[in-house]
Amino acid sequence: MIFSRDPEADRTFFKDVLGLDSVDSGGGWLIFALPPTEVAIHPTDQPEHHQLYLLCEDIETTAQALERKGVPLKRPFDEARWGRVTEITLPGGGRIGLYQPKHPLAHAKTGAGAAQR
Repeated sequence: MIFSRDPEADRTFFKDVLGLDSVDSGGGWLIFALPPTEVAIHPTDQPEHHQLYLLCEDIETTAQALERKGVPLKRPFDEARWGRVTEITLPGGGRIGLYQPKHPLAHAKTGAGAAQR
């Protein structure tokens, strides 16, 4: 779940800008289909929190396509050991991550992402 101060704008963003398929679960509450996903569990001494990162094969190409649609991105990209990383600011003010992984993907092992490539 993504909690938003402007859920309608964020729903429109996921539908029209990111182009994700969705179903209306009633009253305009859209539930979006995501590409194959992965989850990692990291240790923390801080209060629990969760983050959403979208993966891409080429972050520069993906960023340019999003910027042409008026999507604000953090630049320059961060160069982490595990990938090239940026943040997308949603219309409601929240942020999600976008990164080009440098690590092996679980999808490659399971074949789950084969249709998405």
